[in-house]
This record gives sequence, structure tokens and C-alpha cells, in this order.
Amino acid sequence: MDTTETNTTLSATETLTIAGMSCGHCVVAVRQALQELEGVQVQNVTIGSAQIRRDPARATNQQLTEAIEDAGYTIGGIH
Repeated sequence: MDTTETNTTLSATETLTIAGMSCGHCVVAVRQALQELEGVQVQNVTIGSAQIRRDPARATNQQLTEAIEDAGYTIGGIH
């Protein structure tokens, strides 16, 4: 996926709150999990949160949740 694509269907920046992150490895794991999703543009990942833009038709809340859970973490919310 081209994470630099400009696409008018992308949402405004959304913040995911993520439980279970405690180190730099966690940040890398979450970034990679989100980057693998079609329609997601990762803007920033820090311990406990990630900021993304996405095409809601291509990346649903369920897909975001599953990607984070598969990486070993829990989404606390999407805002």
C-alpha cells in the first residue's frame, strides 16, 4: 500500500487509543499492523495511541480492531 497517497476519501485524522503498549517495539508492531491495512495512512504512533487517516469503505473499525488485536494489543477507542 502507498502510505503517501493523497485521497479525498480519507477521513480526518482519527486517534486510536491502544492498551498494552509499553516500549518502542510496541510502537513498531502497531505501526506495521496498521500499515498493512488497505486504505489506512498512518500518521503517528506513540505508546498508547496511533493517529491515522483512512478510507472507511476500505478499512472498517472491525478491521482496525482485528489488526491491533492480532499484533497483541487492545483498542480502547477510535476518536
